[in-house]
Parts: sequence; C-alpha cells; structure tokens
Amino acid sequence: MRELLFELDYQTGWNPVVDTLVDHPAATIRSLSCHVTTDRLWRVDYIEGDAGALAAIEAAYKTADYFPDCLVTDDCEALSETQVLDRTERSLVIYCVWERSEVCTSVPHLALEHLGEGLLFETRQETNRYIWRIILPGDGPIDSFAAALRTEITDVGGMELLRLSDHTPGGAAVTAQRDDELPTEQRQALHAAVARGYYETPREIALTTLAEELGVPQSTLSYRLQRAEAHLATTFVAGDSSLDSLSTRD
Repeated sequence: MRELLFELDYQTGWNPVVDTLVDHPAATIRSLSCHVTTDRLWRVDYIEGDAGALAAIEAAYKTADYFPDCLVTDDCEALSETQVLDRTERSLVIYCVWERSEVCTSVPHLALEHLGEGLLFETRQETNRYIWRIILPGDGPIDSFAAALRTEITDVGGMELLRLSDHTPGGAAVTAQRDDELPTEQRQALHAAVARGYYETPREIALTTLAEELGVPQSTLSYRLQRAEAHLATTFVAGDSSLDSLSTRD
C-alpha cells in the first residue's frame, strides 16, 4: 500500500468554488467521500464557514458549468447533479455527481487511468490550495500520473508533490524522499527567502512581496517555508546529541 500526498494551487477566475474560497479564507472544504469510474465522478463534501461563506459556496457548487475537480477550462458539457444533504449554521454537506463528456478529465479520472482501481481519495480545500491524499494498493506508475496531472493543470494552476510513502502491515510508513532532502519547491523557497533577507532581524522583505517575486500565492509560499523549517528543525534535533551529553553529566 502506498500513500501519495500532493497540492494543487489554482489560479483565480476559472473555478467558482476556488474563487469563493479565496473570498472567504476562513472557510474550508474536505471530502467525506470521493469515488470515480471511467465515465462518472461523485463525491460528498463537508464545508465549514460562516453564514456568508456557506451561502456563497453553495451557490458556487450550483453554478451551471461547475463540475467538481474537472480540469477543463471551457464548458465541457458534462451532466451533473448537486444536492445539499445537511445544513447547520456553520456547515454544509453537499453531494455532487457528474457524467463525463468526451473532453472531461479530473484528478480522480487521471488517477484511475494511470494508477488503476482500488484507490481511496481524501481532499481538503482552503483559499486556492487543494490538498490531495491518495491511497493506492500497489506500485502504480506515480511518475506518469504526476506528469499527466502537471500537463492538465498547466492552464489553471500548479502542482507540488509533498510526500510518497510505502506502508507495510504492522510497520511504519517509509517515505520515498531521502531524510536529508527537501522537495525542489521547498528548497527554492528557502534559498529565495534567505537571499532576500526574509530571515533577517528586522526582515528585509515581506512574505507577500517575496511571493509576488516568485510568482506563487502567498499561502503556497508560507506552506513551503513552514514545511521546510519543520524538516530542518526535526533533522537538526535528531542529529544533535549535545543535550544528551549534558544530561548524562548531571
């Protein structure tokens, strides 16, 4: 069993749900269920936010040309159905199903085509960030899936691979990334932050300005730096025995 974790960063102006989440940054959407066949996709989403955010997100889901996860920028003429299953003051549960047209594609459909059946999907959306977690039963061709997804997402955003782990029964997860290696996007973010004085005291550049210079959303840059900082901190602590030696002397 393998676990694939990646992030999509969508541009604004083409997906009504993404645009609504950008307008309501405190709101989140996570999948309760997501299933795919060769010709259909259906999912149940749990949405949290204030009353204004929930109303706007519900309206975005019901936009005539919105089909969850479809990567086609123009009207793909799919057939869809959307229903609100539950509603509270702070949450919505929404069911969506759509039938593909000849031009439709999506993250789950690409995963099915490249990685095969038996996939489990978990997602979380906030602002323009869309985190995907896929559990796959075997050694599917991750590289070909990632390449296909990068090609499809080019016109609407970007993709960053966060983690690929192997899980063995009764054992710990083994990550495919070396312990001393950061993903390219995180290394680039760190190099730019250091070069532009982000870690100086006082800071010589704001995060918003650095994000603009790098051409990425501020939330994406913040996430990359946080992940890189966490990796560096845990790696340092794991390799530092100075406190242990002091404790032994005491």
